[in-house]
Amino acid sequence: MQAFVFTDKRLERYAGQFVWLQIDIENSHNAAFLAKYPTPAVPTLMIIDPKKESVALRYVSGATVPQLEKLLDDGRRAVKPEAPSSADALLSQADKYGSEGLSSEAIKSYEQAMAKAPKNWPRFGRAAESYVTVLSMNNENERCAEFAMQNYERLRGTNSGANVAATGLGCAAEIPAKADRIAFLEKATREEMNDPKIPLAGDDISGMYQALISARQAMKDEAGQRKVTEEWSAFLDAEAAKAKTPEQRAVYDPHRLGAYLELGTPEKAVPMLQQSEKDFPNDYNPPSRLAAAYKAMKKYDEALAASDRALAHVYGPRKITVLRNRADIYLAMGDKENARKTLQQAIDYANALPNGQRSDRTIASLKKKLGTI
Repeated sequence: MQAFVFTDKRLERYAGQFVWLQIDIENSHNAAFLAKYPTPAVPTLMIIDPKKESVALRYVSGATVPQLEKLLDDGRRAVKPEAPSSADALLSQADKYGSEGLSSEAIKSYEQAMAKAPKNWPRFGRAAESYVTVLSMNNENERCAEFAMQNYERLRGTNSGANVAATGLGCAAEIPAKADRIAFLEKATREEMNDPKIPLAGDDISGMYQALISARQAMKDEAGQRKVTEEWSAFLDAEAAKAKTPEQRAVYDPHRLGAYLELGTPEKAVPMLQQSEKDFPNDYNPPSRLAAAYKAMKKYDEALAASDRALAHVYGPRKITVLRNRADIYLAMGDKENARKTLQQAIDYANALPNGQRSDRTIASLKKKLGTI
């Protein structure tokens, strides 16, 4: 969004209506904000009522310019309601619960909002997207997939329809595979992805490809999985080639690396990541991704050198990921001693993070991994 959306002139009409704030969730100076307003994924868009200091609207995903315009309009109404309907009030309450980490309460409020909504309620799409997102994040995969199937026709041909179909398909891939359910949601995802009337962003389409790949994997269709992965990789290469700036091109780096790793061609990632490291010398992401590519190529010295460069720039919770990946490099080398030392370093660092950045789940995961070495 930073590269493609926030620079769009169509957003100029909102100047003076909102105070724009971007939070670096890795910076410890922002820990108090994160403790008050938990961020379950990146990107998360929030509109905060300045008088109540509470979340009036929350959307966990990226957005195109038209989607963002609608979110801003909805957020303005939520902060200064014009006699809202009960559905509107319940939707705002659901967003508030979600921002407070109260997932069960958020799920219930989204359900109530949609149940009480009038037939042509303009916020049904956003409510549906938020609902399947929170279901997915809480492993309520059965409910997520069933909701997507039951409501796809109502949302068909919209950004919300695309997101609900793909999220539902991702949920369906996480539970015992039912061929008819997978087939329905695959068809819906493909239909939305290929509809030229829906203004989908490139990274949105990338996410839809990943859902399609997960579905083929769930069906144990190796040939189909590889075919979709090749299609995904070709799409990403084409999108990156159309980029007008280094920032726009680098948006696709993690997606392209993921595709190359899936296809067993990590060497294809090296030139693009080397270029990104030159373009963004203070960003830990390019060398961190290079470390993963070199590890897959079994070039362990190059992988450790890239990891060193990433560690020189990374901070906050993301440092844990870099350290975890470094431990994996040592394990691939057969160096268990340094793998254990690196994981212990990650645990010590994770324990020292302030409230709002410290994750007990992450610490438990690191300890479990250390116990297996």
